[in-house]
Amino acid sequence: MLLESLEVHNFRNLSGKVSWGAGLNIIYGDNGQGKTNWLEAIYLLATTKSFRTQRLQEAIRFNEDLAVVRGLVAQSQEVQREMQVNLQGSTKSILINGKKESVARYLGQLHAVAFTADELDVVRGTPEARRKFMDRGVVSLHHAYVQTLADYNRVIKQKNRLLQDASELEMSLEQAFEVIAPWNEQLIKLSTEIHRARVDYVERLNDVLERRLFERENITIRYVSSLEGKGDLSDYEALIAERLRLRLQAEIAAGYSLIGPHRDDLEILFDGREMRAFGSSGQQRSALIILDLAAISVYYLWHNEYPLFLIDDVDAELDRKRISYLLEYLEGRTQTFITTSKESLVEQFVARASVFQVSDGRVVSDASKEQLISSATGSAESI
Repeated sequence: MLLESLEVHNFRNLSGKVSWGAGLNIIYGDNGQGKTNWLEAIYLLATTKSFRTQRLQEAIRFNEDLAVVRGLVAQSQEVQREMQVNLQGSTKSILINGKKESVARYLGQLHAVAFTADELDVVRGTPEARRKFMDRGVVSLHHAYVQTLADYNRVIKQKNRLLQDASELEMSLEQAFEVIAPWNEQLIKLSTEIHRARVDYVERLNDVLERRLFERENITIRYVSSLEGKGDLSDYEALIAERLRLRLQAEIAAGYSLIGPHRDDLEILFDGREMRAFGSSGQQRSALIILDLAAISVYYLWHNEYPLFLIDDVDAELDRKRISYLLEYLEGRTQTFITTSKESLVEQFVARASVFQVSDGRVVSDASKEQLISSATGSAESI
């Protein structure tokens, strides 16, 4: 797949249309000009979500009612589709070739993996960030999984409300069971689907994981169920049904759901030690890159095409050696978008990149590739 062009109106400070290169695209300019906003717009077009906020209305330009992100995507030389995301207030609409589409079908048209400062929470933050990482991966393979997650969250929310009522009204255990049992039945089914999907995805990641990509510590990952050690995980459906029954009284006392895959985690270790607690900043960045590249490989093996890869503020997150190794690895695989404020980095990679300078949200005219290559050569000769 290839994002040929992107047109943006009233999305943060962006405006205008950009035609992208098929390989490496470097977006550069001073801080605060909108480089990251262009990456966010690409990510929104691909996933219908932002990697910066859950409240998409925050991305609409101040004093405007409607933001539009529209892109032309080539599935092959013969097949092109226009994808579009409209943000209006707190509502979002998604379109393919001008017609509204379901989320599941829309997500099958384009996919993006993003490496950003916020995404580092996957390796150094809470279990929720790692669950989201796994769920994004599952959705990239099985688009209908979006609905499974939505249904699960809806049921958990309703069950929590009932658990609070049971506690406040001092219901007997029998009364509470009768009220909550129908919701637990739904949870058993949905939890089993989520557990199986995540376990399968982590197994796929393990199959392609470049454990020593940067020739440092050995990285290992493992899916950790909150029901581990409580019974036979191979019969997850029976196990969670039993745990929901046994823990009902504790759930009533707590006032919220204690059992389910919303409490699971992804274990990330380097040389047998927990990355979150013991990994240095550089090790955590390397681990996230390794996980992202594994996600890209899993996507390719499933779909026979690569997703987009977005790297924000690349020189702030990775040293030059890692950047060079990473871009070499990605060449010929993904359409890659990176942002930087360092002209020296642009000069280093310009020979194999399309370069876009951003000023006040717009892509402005830039020096030609020949000029940048000449500048880089001159700099090298002067050393």
